[in-house]
Amino acid sequence: MKYFPIPSSLFTENRKRFVKKLKPKSLAVFNSNDIMPTNADGTMPFIQNSNLFYLSGIDQEESILVMFPDAGNVAHREILFLKETDEHIAIWEGHKYTKEEASAASGVRTIYWLSMFQSIFNTLMSECEYVYVDTNEHTRAKVEVETREARFVKKCQTQYPAHNYQRSAPIMHELRAIKAKTEVELIQQACNITEKGFRRLLNFVKPGVWEYEIEAELVHEFISNRSRGFAYGPIIASGPNACVLHYVDNNKQCKAGEVILLDVAAEYGNYASDLTRCLPVSGKFTKRQKAVYNAVLNVMKKATAMLKPGNKMDTYQDAVGKLMEEELVKLKLLKLRDVNRQDPANPLYKKYFMHGTSHYMGLDVHDLGSRNRTFEEGMVFTCEPGIYIPAEGLGIRLENDILITRKGPFDFMKNIPLEADEIEELMNSK
Repeated sequence: MKYFPIPSSLFTENRKRFVKKLKPKSLAVFNSNDIMPTNADGTMPFIQNSNLFYLSGIDQEESILVMFPDAGNVAHREILFLKETDEHIAIWEGHKYTKEEASAASGVRTIYWLSMFQSIFNTLMSECEYVYVDTNEHTRAKVEVETREARFVKKCQTQYPAHNYQRSAPIMHELRAIKAKTEVELIQQACNITEKGFRRLLNFVKPGVWEYEIEAELVHEFISNRSRGFAYGPIIASGPNACVLHYVDNNKQCKAGEVILLDVAAEYGNYASDLTRCLPVSGKFTKRQKAVYNAVLNVMKKATAMLKPGNKMDTYQDAVGKLMEEELVKLKLLKLRDVNRQDPANPLYKKYFMHGTSHYMGLDVHDLGSRNRTFEEGMVFTCEPGIYIPAEGLGIRLENDILITRKGPFDFMKNIPLEADEIEELMNSK
């Protein structure tokens, strides 16, 4: 891992919070992600299962966490099973956790090699009544590949069909929505690295630069600062490309007079950041471009102020929609009389602003949490309004990451240039 060690107290506390939600005589199991194949003998970079990491801090493949707070053997109330290093693995793959290192990273005292899993698990299953299994229940998830976790659940239910199976997902959605102090610090570090990457671009972007060259500048800065790289697929969209919400080709040349939409951010310690900024390729916005930019910025500032305890996502989004309607009327993209006659179920602003304003963020860019839950202190959301005008080849989106606190919204990205005039000034400074 490139990142500095994370205090094991975070993971110990997360496990304490999790087991308090279990029924009596319950056992819970969390598996690591697979190392996914590409072609021939190639593999994708390993990314840990977020729930396993949240509960253990273990960042290695072929790992299993078992929690059984009512186990008769006190040593078996928390167990980590890890891949054992042998001479062949050490030579070809490198160092793996020792038992002592895994215990120090996770706070779990009982560490076994994975070869011991089946015999110990069989004993634990004879004691428990409920088995909590980890399933991906994110509302945006479209999983076609069978994961290591899914294979385990299928095998477990076949071998032990008489047990009562429960879902860990509702508990994880509840717990992960509220960020601990250490998590806030890790998110801030990811945002700080993102800031360095963005500032690197301000004197780099110019007519003729290619979108992939911008991507290269960012990944250099991110990795140089102990990040694994991008927290998600980077969107570097110049001109008309900015009207494609999930444009990831990043293969066009940026032309004079265009605006580049940059939805790019670093991860740190598996925690995400999520930034969107727009840069004029020539260093100056046109009058129209700046008008659209400032309209989005006005909505962003007012929307950020609404990210406070007690609000709800649907109420919040409706209010942001009203703000956007006002700006679109001022930009002459909508007519007030049409807005007054619109179908409330299909508001006209969605022609130009078709996505949500905010989503949970944390270990995953689109983090766990319920849309129906009232906003609470400790939640982290993005704030990302946008206006997309394909007929003008112009798309503007602005995005910062916000922590909800009792004192008001805390902006992780408050130091990253945002005002149009500041962007222009920095792009034209030497």
